Amino acid sequence: MKVLILGGTTEARALAVALDRVRDIDSVTSLAGRVAQPILPVGRTRIGGFGGPDALALWLRDNAIDVVVDATHPFASTIGAHAVHATEATGVALLVLTRAPWTEGEGDQWTSVPSLPDAASAITPGSRVFLTTGRQGVHHFAGVDHSWFLVRAIDPPTGPVPPHMTLQLSRGPFDLDHESKVLADNRIDLLITKNSGGEMTRAKLDAARAVSIPVLMVARPEAPTSAPVVYEVDTAVDWLTNRLRVC
Repeated sequence: MKVLILGGTTEARALAVALDRVRDIDSVTSLAGRVAQPILPVGRTRIGGFGGPDALALWLRDNAIDVVVDATHPFASTIGAHAVHATEATGVALLVLTRAPWTEGEGDQWTSVPSLPDAASAITPGSRVFLTTGRQGVHHFAGVDHSWFLVRAIDPPTGPVPPHMTLQLSRGPFDLDHESKVLADNRIDLLITKNSGGEMTRAKLDAARAVSIPVLMVARPEAPTSAPVVYEVDTAVDWLTNRLRVC
């Protein structure tokens, strides 16, 4: 069985490792190429976009792919929609492997917002903001001149940025001590993040809760598919091996 993993996440890399050990499953991981120095997965890899949903469908046919696993970031809505279109057009099976979303707990002070522009509009003037939404969304905050931003990303933003900003280039995981120090050293009074889920970057939420810092939480886009969704790599492997047995 030939499997295309749409990757770029910790979960995608873990899946590639697991499938490398499964007899009769041949997997290749596709990376978008948006990170300058990506962490490469085990096994075969292709880097770069497909050129749209129709081009992806053609690639699936040309490479005799049996299953696509969308293990991209929960906010990578464009490639997710392309995967739905391409698999429906070709009859290839689709499985979504994603992180379980974070949920608000006792002591959290979250305000859910539907988008990054909504988050920008909700910032109280004079705030000191820890912005952890990734480099591609920073331009939505370029017009906010009444607050200061600590922007954390893996690579520098390429578009407009807030006029009052410090850039911190860093790659997780981050632990509670690290995140607590970031908040204290920069006198942060507002955290803005996407509901990406997972444990790799959760510590910033725990650190914010500990010192009663409010959070603007950007809600996940709705998944544009009825394909099965799993939250654990082991569950994805079980799903794939069960499908292999009946092929």
